[in-house]
Order: sequence, then structure tokens, then C-alpha cells
Amino acid sequence: MMDDLKSAAQTALTACLGLKKTESLMILTDDNKLNIGKALYEVGQTITGDALLIVMPPADVNGQEPPQPIANLMQKFDVVVCPTTKSVTHTDAKRNACKAGARVATMPGITEDIMIRTLKADYNAIAERTLKLSALLDKGKVARITTPLGTDITLPIEGIKPISSTGLVLEKGKGGNLPSGESFLMPEEGKSQGVVYIDAAVAVIGKIESDPIKVSVQDGYAVSIEGGKEADQLRETLEKFGKPGMNIAELGIGTNDAAQITGQILEDEKVMGTVHVAFGNNISMGGTHDVGVHIDGVMTRPTVYIDDQKIMEDGKILIDI
Repeated sequence: MMDDLKSAAQTALTACLGLKKTESLMILTDDNKLNIGKALYEVGQTITGDALLIVMPPADVNGQEPPQPIANLMQKFDVVVCPTTKSVTHTDAKRNACKAGARVATMPGITEDIMIRTLKADYNAIAERTLKLSALLDKGKVARITTPLGTDITLPIEGIKPISSTGLVLEKGKGGNLPSGESFLMPEEGKSQGVVYIDAAVAVIGKIESDPIKVSVQDGYAVSIEGGKEADQLRETLEKFGKPGMNIAELGIGTNDAAQITGQILEDEKVMGTVHVAFGNNISMGGTHDVGVHIDGVMTRPTVYIDDQKIMEDGKILIDI
């Protein structure tokens, strides 16, 4: 298993992050992900003599800030990789590290199986597919998502730049997930309307094992969350943060053909043929909701319209990819 992990770590550090022998590397992990952290650190040591492994306690929720001394340290390295239990993707620590010039790869909820399996994907092909979808989102004014379960939501996106999470984090100051493969953006705040049925998975909670989660959306916020036990968990988590936690923070389209629904949102939201929405923090995408939670919910079999163009039907991407 460790040999397979090191092989995946080699792909992550070289193909995806382009780590050079002249650069510095910081691995930030926690007690639950120590094997993955060690694999990345040990491989990193064979590439550069300036590698550091930091282990912290697992965070309580996605979007929780690391301790300040760790956040400060992240700004001093060329490459930062974060295999952690909870996500640091939407944190000031990650944003500030990127501002300081670091290339940051976050791996929230990564498991050994996910790392070994998904880092075998063709990330050049994933990048091409993702960039094509982002180009369509960039030109659009309104996205509309429907699913056979009853999802029907409109999300205004005019003038908002999509983000291409290609898995290739090769430029100074860039950040992204590993494994990766999604085109995503922040909808206009306060304007999304409709209903979504989350039937695949939810960050932190895992796979949907009971009823799909029905989320009613008015003026950019979730106003009711109904369904089974997973709906109760989602509602209770978001309500702790008040109205900002209910913000419709993200629309994302998965582009990774090697990913599958596992109950780990890091992989689930990347599955090609799925769409996800997220609630809470949208600062990293240019928004104003600086709240300590960001939770994604994944839908299967979506049909996606950008203005009048249908770009996905029942989970099949229709554009030339």
C-alpha cells in the first residue's frame, strides 16, 4: 500500500504540482491522514532537500482555519500540499499562501484508496475538458439545472469568472484540489431561485443513504432542507452559522472520468456527469460570505443549460470533449 501511495504522491508532486529540486515543500496533514502525509513528504524529500511535514489535530468542520502559526508558515513555501480530514480549501490560510506565491494543493477527506486510484487519471485530458466547460460558463448569463428527481434551479452567473480546477497547479500563486476535475463558480449572490434534490453525497455527511435532500432556494439562500437523516444533518450544520451558512456559494460541474461516488466529497464532486452546489463560504470565488463552513452537495443525472444552450443531458456532457 505504501508503495502505491508513493507512486500516487510522485504523480501529485511532479505531474500535478511541478515540484522542482530548487523549491521548498510543505506537507500539512492531520492525525487521521498521516500515512498520506508521510508518503508525500518522503517522496518530496527525494525531489527537494527543503521539505517539511506538519501534523495538526483534525479540524471540526470544513473551512475551519488552521492554527495561526501554521497559516503563517504556509506563506513561506513554494509548494504546499494539504491532505487533511476537513477542507482548508476555503480558508484565509490557503488564500494568503497563494497570495504569497505558493502553489497550494488541498486534499480534504482524501483516503488512501482515492489517492491511489484517482491520481492515475489523465490530467491533461481532464484539464482540456474542464477549460472547455469553463469557457461556456464564462460566456453565460444564467445557468439552469434540472434532474429527474425534480431539481429545477436557476443561478445567475453573468460577469462571474469560472474557476478551472484541472489538477494541474503549475503557476505561482495558484491553488486547487487533488484529485481534481471540475469547473465551478460563484452564482450571483442573492439571486438563485428554485429547488435542488441532492441524491449522491454531501460533504462531511457522505453518501445519501436515505431520502434525497430537498433544498428550496429563494433569493440566493436555502430556506428549507427536507428529507431523511442526511437532510437533518445538513440543516443542523448550516444553521449553526445563521443565514450566511445558507448562502448558495457555488455551482460546479465534475470532469474527472476516473472519479466515482465514494462518500468523500473530494472525489464525489469531481465525478464526470455530476453537478454540485455548495452552501456557505464563497470568499475564494470572489464573494462576500466569509463564514466558517462550506458544504457541497452532489446531484446525479443533471441536465444543464447555459442560457439557451444545453451542455449536459441526463449526466452526459454534450460539448465536444
